Amino acid sequence: MSLILCIETGTDICSVGLARNGELVSLRESDEGRDHARKVAVFVDELLRETGVAPDELDAVAVGMGPGSYTGLRIGVSFAKGMCYALGIPLVAVGSLDALAEVAVEDHEAGIIDVENWAQARLCPMVDARRMEVYTRLYDSGGHPLTEVAAEVVTADSFAEWRGTAPLVIFGNGAAKCREVLPDAEYINVVPSARGLARLAQQRLTEGKTEDIAYFEPFYLKDFIVIPSKKKLL
Repeated sequence: MSLILCIETGTDICSVGLARNGELVSLRESDEGRDHARKVAVFVDELLRETGVAPDELDAVAVGMGPGSYTGLRIGVSFAKGMCYALGIPLVAVGSLDALAEVAVEDHEAGIIDVENWAQARLCPMVDARRMEVYTRLYDSGGHPLTEVAAEVVTADSFAEWRGTAPLVIFGNGAAKCREVLPDAEYINVVPSARGLARLAQQRLTEGKTEDIAYFEPFYLKDFIVIPSKKKLL
């Protein structure tokens, strides 16, 4: 039996869950702005108290590795690494787009979302990368990747080779802004959550796919660029 603490902080949503054998036991999350540095520790403490799990009973910590917000990813990964180091347990990294696609798959399995011709659908999770750019990757209806992770500036021609023959289902915090540009895509309300890490993290832990705590870094996809302020300093 594996107890895995799951952390996803790569977007505006701060989400922490506890999973047992790949099944979510408890969840805490908030979309009230980017206050992840304060909330993540509070959520972890609440989860452990609520479930009666002591920190030393955890078998691993899983974290959404990105792509996503630079600051959000740093907070989640740093906290996860700190817990793993202190407790002497493995760190499991899960692609944030993989986890987002998993949320959509689970919601469909639970009957929460209904998409016609789901079996033929192409799932397109989108994490906002500002303006009309998103981080994305295409999956089949079972959540298996069909393409590589990419930063896509969405236009009317985006995903042309995947549209028309099967439903293109878009979701995530970058999807709403693409609805008018991709009028033939089907938009569903699915957002990043730590619950999408549960099954994937268990699979990776079972397969021995853990990270080197000392050297692991988030997957930013793009370099972080500091833009100088236009305000004149006196």
